[in-house]
Amino acid sequence: MDLLAFDLDGTLLNRQQRLSEYTCDTLRRLDAAGIAYTVATGRTHFAAKSCIADHHFPHWQIFKNGVEWWNPKDNAYRHRNFLTPDLINETLLAFADHNITPFVFCLEQDGSHKVYHSPLVGNLSDQIVNELGAHEQLSLHPISDLSSNAIITNISAMGRPEIVDSLVSDCQKYSHLTAYSGGGIYTADAYWLDIHHSNACKGSSLMELKAEMGAERVIAFGDGDNDISMFETSDEAFATENALEHIKKAASGVIGHHDEDGVARYLRKRYDL
Repeated sequence: MDLLAFDLDGTLLNRQQRLSEYTCDTLRRLDAAGIAYTVATGRTHFAAKSCIADHHFPHWQIFKNGVEWWNPKDNAYRHRNFLTPDLINETLLAFADHNITPFVFCLEQDGSHKVYHSPLVGNLSDQIVNELGAHEQLSLHPISDLSSNAIITNISAMGRPEIVDSLVSDCQKYSHLTAYSGGGIYTADAYWLDIHHSNACKGSSLMELKAEMGAERVIAFGDGDNDISMFETSDEAFATENALEHIKKAASGVIGHHDEDGVARYLRKRYDL
């Protein structure tokens, strides 16, 4: 049995951050053919929900680059590799130095989700707050309320490319942190940043899911740096045409553009859907 793993932004989603009807129809055909598939994204579950609302992904879904899993069958989360406030203290200082707002995602003891943030800086931070505030299962709080015992899943932010790149470099000083960035897909000067524990990645998560499902092969699709780990562990890996050159070189092959249903068109040919 093959297990297909799809990155979202720049891969399965179009420029409107949605699954096209052509892609949704292709996924339904995959399901009818008995081919297993899931998503493996850097987005949080909440941030991805509206993007993939037009299709039901039946198996465990991988979010936050492997820190967070979601099972749609029983509405259950699975989390891996938490951070603590003392492990991110220096990183939060770096955010302040660069005048960018960090959003610290936490899992509470009762299973609820909270996000803590410093005073908002710029329109991009306002955009994040508006998006997060739309989720009933998540609440926003000032970072001054962050407990010393907080269970932190990840830190996210948005900013100009040069600032985000500088924060990524800062994170590289710490062996317990991994930072990924990307952007330009939807807005040219809006780059995202995600920071989480270095023990979490898409690749190891997919290998765990492969074993649980009894899959024989994993085939991955992606376009960014956070997809490299699943490219390295998968039996085959395909980069979309819009991916950066070093991502394409790490792949088994290059398929069509994310905004032209590149993944779906490849799948229809490969599996005769």
